[in-house]
Amino acid sequence: MAKKPKLEHSELSGEYTEDSVTVLVDIFRPAGTQGDWKLEVVTEKEDLFEWDEPFATDREAFDEFLATVARDGIASFLEEDDVPTTH
Repeated sequence: MAKKPKLEHSELSGEYTEDSVTVLVDIFRPAGTQGDWKLEVVTEKEDLFEWDEPFATDREAFDEFLATVARDGIASFLEEDDVPTTH
């Protein structure tokens, strides 16, 4: 069985909450390299969203996440039946 490569996680990784929705932002690259950073978002129901293109810096990856939230809303990471409703 092949070993999983060790990963270096950005300090910008972590939970992000907006409008009562929390997701985990994970920005990482292979440990010990100066390689590009990958961006993933994991929902509370463990749905995974991955960006196809890598980022030169972890800041660029986080800025792309923030731009996605600003453009599409945090609820864009949820399935329709998971979107919180207000009454």
